[in-house]
Amino acid sequence: MLKYKKLRNKIIITFTAMSKKGVLLINLGTPNSPSVKDVRKYLTEFLNDPYVIDINWLARTLLVNLIIVPFRSPKSAKIYQKLWTSNGSPLLYYGHEIEKKLQTELGSSYGVHLAMRYQNPSMNKVIAEMEKKEYDELIIIPLYPQYATSSTKTSIEKAKKLLNKWSTKPIVKFVEYFYNAPLFIDTIIEQSKQYKLVDYDHILFSYHGLPTRQLNKVHHNKTCKELNCKKKIGEHNQYCYQAQCYETTRLITQKLDLKNDDYSVGFQSRLDNKWVKPYSDKLVEQLAKDGKKKLLVFSPAFVADCLETTIEISDEYQEIFTKNGGGKIQLVPSLNDHPKWIATLKELILTN
Repeated sequence: MLKYKKLRNKIIITFTAMSKKGVLLINLGTPNSPSVKDVRKYLTEFLNDPYVIDINWLARTLLVNLIIVPFRSPKSAKIYQKLWTSNGSPLLYYGHEIEKKLQTELGSSYGVHLAMRYQNPSMNKVIAEMEKKEYDELIIIPLYPQYATSSTKTSIEKAKKLLNKWSTKPIVKFVEYFYNAPLFIDTIIEQSKQYKLVDYDHILFSYHGLPTRQLNKVHHNKTCKELNCKKKIGEHNQYCYQAQCYETTRLITQKLDLKNDDYSVGFQSRLDNKWVKPYSDKLVEQLAKDGKKKLLVFSPAFVADCLETTIEISDEYQEIFTKNGGGKIQLVPSLNDHPKWIATLKELILTN
């Protein structure tokens, strides 16, 4: 960049380098392929993370490596084979799509990078490449709308650990959540416009589940019940995953003009009965038994269609619904590479 300075009728020209900002988008991860070998590698890295299974180190090591991974990998590989498309993993495909489209939107003064917390593109490799760019400032966005230690915090802590190795440290800003960002809500609304709400008997908002102990860790020795997290969010529960999920739901339902009886909120993908309730699969079962025939499902915890949406909701929940007398479950697509989702990310970057 050229700067001009007039001094006693002389013009002095100086050169200053244009500052450049780096953007790092982090999603959870995906196997390199749907093979048993690659699924095993992914699950091993994922489930050995102490933020994911937050129990005693020895107990976690034995549970994950001797029980969960050996028995779950072949079953999970079959499910991933159903998820895989000609573009490969949808999570990775849409990740690269938003990386490219966001780069176009932001222009040359920004450098946009995508990394996965587990497997590839690995955070180790991507952040090492970013160091070579000599960015003056970094904006890091974990792509999880609602804050959780097992997704957001583990991604941020891994990034911090890797950034501490840099010889020259830029200014670093983290976007910890965007559950209530207006454009994020608008993108979900926009995706739902493909369907007429009046055609459905009920609407389900299904979020990824968490162990209740992980929720309580951000409450300073209080529980969700004590803080009324299903009804309000404030200073004392601002980082509570459940409180943020319910607030996201309220913001969506207000814009859709839905009444309380029109919808339910549930949590999916549980491993045991000590996870946050109500469980989405149980709600689907009960709605079918109550005579509901058409169910529209939103999944506002996921920014891209993945195993939990395409397979768990569209296939497994459909089977539960049909088995108990229901008809059709329709999944509202995730944000994927919708233009409003790109606009959401751009706004989050420019305002941080």
